[in-house]
Formats: sequence, structure tokens, C-alpha cells
Amino acid sequence: MTIEELYQRMFKTMGPQHWLQPGVPPAETPWEILWGGILVQNTNWRNVDYALVNLKTATGFEPERLLALSTEQLTALVKPAGFYTRKVPTLQGLAKWCGQYQFDLVTLRSLPAVQLRRELKALRGVGDETADYFSMYVFNQPTIIVDTYLRRLFGWLGQPLPSRYLQAQAKIQANWAHDFTTAREFHALIVEFGKRVKTTADFETSFLGGQRLTLD
Repeated sequence: MTIEELYQRMFKTMGPQHWLQPGVPPAETPWEILWGGILVQNTNWRNVDYALVNLKTATGFEPERLLALSTEQLTALVKPAGFYTRKVPTLQGLAKWCGQYQFDLVTLRSLPAVQLRRELKALRGVGDETADYFSMYVFNQPTIIVDTYLRRLFGWLGQPLPSRYLQAQAKIQANWAHDFTTAREFHALIVEFGKRVKTTADFETSFLGGQRLTLD
């Protein structure tokens, strides 16, 4: 089974996920996706939700209003998400970076993909996975997000990925001709599958049980 065949089988069986599409809950604005992508690190979405409600009340998710808060004020708002001593500087740094482009999403989305990712990775607290998540779900750049769900699925399918993020990503990109729409959908399908199928035993009884992936 190729990656394209895997994608088609998942899409046919699970249906479109409509994940983080404009106007579709849970994210109200691209800024909420950015703040949530930082706050969710090392915690769960229940805790993030509390922090996001606080941020919405205080700032309407607007980056200019976030930057107008003192560090103490922002810390109090996002404290429910935990690890706030790490996350507050990252939120501030991300908002300041957006400010370099006048907080204009059109301008940010027009940046070359390589430059965009490089600048995101240069921000404190933004690693490969988070940079790719932002690139695809906020700045509309197709990419492959190598997260725990994807690694686990490929392992079950007999194709464990390289431990290094960029090597794993390159291996998938070399074996699948994806575009923006399919890349977003594939990630959403993998996350949803991973939430439903959590053990090897679960996988073997799932619709992908017994399947094997073929990569170059």
C-alpha cells in the first residue's frame, strides 16, 4: 500500500474532517490557532481551553492587545495551560514577530515557504512540529507534520520513520505527491485515527489492520 492509497482508504472510511477550516470550531481566528499551538505544548486541550477563554476575554485574540499586556498579566491569563514560564515568552516572541509584518496575515502568507519556516523556527519555543503546524493551518503552506500519531501509525504499518524530524518528513514527501488540501486532510485524519486507535490490539482490529505500507 502506498501513502496515496493509505490516504484514500482513510478518507473513504473516516470521511472529511473539516479540521481548523475557516469559520469551523474550535478555532475562531488564525490568531487563536497560533496561541493555542503554543499553549498546548506539554498539556491537554482541556487546560488550553481555559487559557484561551481568558485570552479571548482580555484580548479578543488580537496580537496587538496581547503585546500590550504586561508579562504578569499574560502569565495570569495563560496559567491554566501550565509551563507558563516557557509559554509566555514564546507567545510574546511570536506576537512580536507577527508585528514585524504589521500583523498582516496576507503579507505573512505571501512569504516563501522556506523563509517562513526558518523565521518560525528561530523563535524561542517553536520547534519543527509547531512550525509546520503554523505553516499549514495559519499561513496556508502545504507540509507534512510529523507528530506522535503519524509515527505510531507508520510503525504499525511496518514503516517506522527516521528519528530525526526532517529526515522523517523528507521520506514521506518523497513518497507522496500531496497538495495543500490533501496535506491538511491527511494530518487531520491521522490525528483522528490516533485518538480512536491507541494500542496495537486496537490497530489490528481497525480498518487498517493487517495492512503494510510500501516506501522507497
